[in-house]
Amino acid sequence: MTDRPLKQIHLAAHFPGVNNTTVWTDPQSRSQIDFSSFRHLAETAERGRFDFLFLAEGLRLREVKGRIHDLDVLGRPESITVLNALAAVTTRLGLAATVNATFNEPYELARRFASLDHLSGGRAAWNVVTSSDAFTGENFRRGGFLDRADRYTRAAEFVELARKFWDAGEEAVQHRGPHFEVEGRLSLPRPPQGHPVVIQAGDSDEGREFAAAAADVVFSRHSTLADGQAFHADVKRRLAGYGRKPDELKIMPGVTYVLGDTDAEAAERATGIRRAQVGPRTTIAFLEQVWGVDLSDHDPDGPLPAVDPDPASTLVQGRTRIGDPLEIAAKWRAVAAEKRLSSRDLVIELTGRQSFIGSPETVAAEVDRYVQQDAADGFILVPHLTPGGLDDFVDRVVPLLQERGVFRTDYTGTTLRDHLGLPVPGRP
Repeated sequence: MTDRPLKQIHLAAHFPGVNNTTVWTDPQSRSQIDFSSFRHLAETAERGRFDFLFLAEGLRLREVKGRIHDLDVLGRPESITVLNALAAVTTRLGLAATVNATFNEPYELARRFASLDHLSGGRAAWNVVTSSDAFTGENFRRGGFLDRADRYTRAAEFVELARKFWDAGEEAVQHRGPHFEVEGRLSLPRPPQGHPVVIQAGDSDEGREFAAAAADVVFSRHSTLADGQAFHADVKRRLAGYGRKPDELKIMPGVTYVLGDTDAEAAERATGIRRAQVGPRTTIAFLEQVWGVDLSDHDPDGPLPAVDPDPASTLVQGRTRIGDPLEIAAKWRAVAAEKRLSSRDLVIELTGRQSFIGSPETVAAEVDRYVQQDAADGFILVPHLTPGGLDDFVDRVVPLLQERGVFRTDYTGTTLRDHLGLPVPGRP
């Protein structure tokens, strides 16, 4: 036991979209484009006193065999544009946009995020992502010029230069570095937060080091309490090397949840939801991402493909093949054999996020346990429905966390840094 005070839980909401979490076939699933969908989720998150709303974004729709991937959305609006609109219909909720540091420029991004921070009264956040694939780069004049090894060095310099612009305000910025040579002025006063909050989502050693050096929030993914504790301890340990304190970086894994009146009812619902999330076509597309061969005739409810993957394949575009496909296939075959899983059942197991499943009381207790035992500082909830998937968590779980004294009953500040308990850069 410890005598330390209870940790306060941080919560954020992820707008469900391009992933295998959203259940598109559910009758309650609505538009990914209509502003009312974004507004509903944002207003629900603010009603629940969440820290921020998080929007993902891709720069090109994924393709399988030259056709758009079944799970991708054609017409999803650009994130900062959506958040600028949401700033007008919310008053406290933080607004986080995913924007690529490979295919943008520091001045332009610094100006856009400074604008959002001013228009929202200090609620802007930037989720920094990178890209090294030529497929995405075909949408840009630079193509696939960036070597994979350079993506974090460019991102680190990109964030450094953006912060120089935010600090300088209307003063001139002069910068010479490996990736950028810039001399200019932002044309805006310093943002209300000093710097908009920076979010990062890398789990590699490079990603963890980048988070310790430059991020305010880490969007992580860990499936067990022990894994979360190990990641939490490792990243927090690295902060001292950059003159930072442990509470200056919040670790918030992305999680799903399923509620029921009883734990048994929630477990039954969760099984149905996972089957809906990973249908036959999704199973085949997921396997083709690793195998790199046409598996149109493969039985998704049968065993894994007997053929070996093609390591040189470009069958799937816009999705990075992580690791050696032959080694991955061997590992998957071992898991499938040990647990007697079909192809579809294996994909369901492999693609599942950390999920809290149970009655509202059970879920509240588990969320609290993970935070109090330093497996996380909070969570980014990824609902399976657009836009009403967050409603039951706000209505049924948040009040229980408030009763436990681990989650706010009202906002006590006005900016996202206030909500997260983060210092304002440049202030003692």
